[in-house]
Amino acid sequence: MQTSNTNTGQGRDAVGAAAVLASLAAMNLGAAFGKQLFPLVGALGVTALRISLAAALVMVLRRSWRRPLSRELVKPVLAYGLMLGMMNALIYQAFARIPIGIATGIEVIGPLAVALSGSKRPRDLAWLGIAVLGLLLLLPLRTDAALDPLGVAFACGAAVCWALYIVTGKRVSTALGGDAVSWGLLAAAIVALPMGLASAGPALFTPHILVVGLGVAVLSSALPYSLEMEAMRRLPAPVFSLLLSAAPAVAALIGFVVLGESLTLTQWVAVLCIMVASAGNALTAPRSEELRPAPVSSTTAA
Repeated sequence: MQTSNTNTGQGRDAVGAAAVLASLAAMNLGAAFGKQLFPLVGALGVTALRISLAAALVMVLRRSWRRPLSRELVKPVLAYGLMLGMMNALIYQAFARIPIGIATGIEVIGPLAVALSGSKRPRDLAWLGIAVLGLLLLLPLRTDAALDPLGVAFACGAAVCWALYIVTGKRVSTALGGDAVSWGLLAAAIVALPMGLASAGPALFTPHILVVGLGVAVLSSALPYSLEMEAMRRLPAPVFSLLLSAAPAVAALIGFVVLGESLTLTQWVAVLCIMVASAGNALTAPRSEELRPAPVSSTTAA
């Protein structure tokens, strides 16, 4: 009986781990395909399509309209959605200028900073130091730096918005649970759609653009969201967080395969530093900490 239970547990963990990795792959494939639309409708146009269509998809999947918002939650959800919309707009602006793997590596420093904020444990300060080292290696501090300074600035802005997204999402996720992402995406669409329309105009509604945009929304939100929900049911919070630390590497690999984006040795070292910091934080975090699915989920980040 004990052997059977052990095998069942191992099988559950394996399915959960596969779900997380599949989620990361799908999310970054969506980002890569979205980047290919930039010449047609611009980064803001792709952001608007991705968020608006994802909001509709997730709302239908969750049937969140059956649980309407209370009046006291309207403002928190709007703040949450504003951070979500700005995070996506900024990271897509970064994607337009620098490789996806590097932009993702910079962006994940946001949630890492939130996780480490207020901690005085020496090892947590060490993880923060390693992450800062990775960021410094990526910053265009030299005049001959390979990375576009504006692209790096947009990625840093996305990191700040992701951190604020987690902070603003705490109350929303406590009150709404899994519906927080649905309502947050809807609020984000209110922010992103006017910007996309102003940038791309009627081109946003051409059949080809809508079809590809729907594919981006499915890959970037609906599919990863479903996979991550399944993974969270099967994996302990530290293991889930540890697997998510692979996001920059998965993004870099997808960027290379789909878009032909290659990183220099220094850039790989920088991305590795950020991944080590994220993984180290996941492994050494107090076991009493609970993972909050809605705010920290990676599906809304790219």
